[in-house]
Amino acid sequence: MTMEIIKNYLLSKPEAKIDTPFGEDVTVFKVRNKMFATLSIGKAGNGENQDWWVNLKCDPDEALALRDIFDAVIPGYHMNKRLWNTVILNGSIPQGEIERMMDNSYMLVVNNMPTKDREAIELQL
Repeated sequence: MTMEIIKNYLLSKPEAKIDTPFGEDVTVFKVRNKMFATLSIGKAGNGENQDWWVNLKCDPDEALALRDIFDAVIPGYHMNKRLWNTVILNGSIPQGEIERMMDNSYMLVVNNMPTKDREAIELQL
C-alpha cells in the first residue's frame, strides 16, 4: 500500500482530520482531537529513508499476536508499546489486513469517547 492509499483510507473515516504536532515529517490522524494513527517514513539503521510506517492503536493481546504473525508489525515506535503497533508498509502484509488494523485503531478510539461523541460518530458510519 502506498502512502497516498493509507492517507486517503484514514481520512475516509468520519470526522478524521490531519494534524502535525510532531513536525512536518509525521502526519497524525485524529478523530475529535484523539489520535488514532500516525504516518511517517521509517529510518534505516544507517539513516537512509526506508518504507512508510503507520502507528495504529491496538488491543494489547491482539498487538502481541500481530507481532508474532507479521515480521512487519513491531511495537509502536515512540508510542505506548502495549497499546500501539507500528506497521511497516513494505508489501508483506495484505492490504485487507492493514485496512482491518486501521479500522480497529479508529474504532478503539471512538469506543473510548463519551457516549454523546461516540453516538454522533457512529451515526456517520
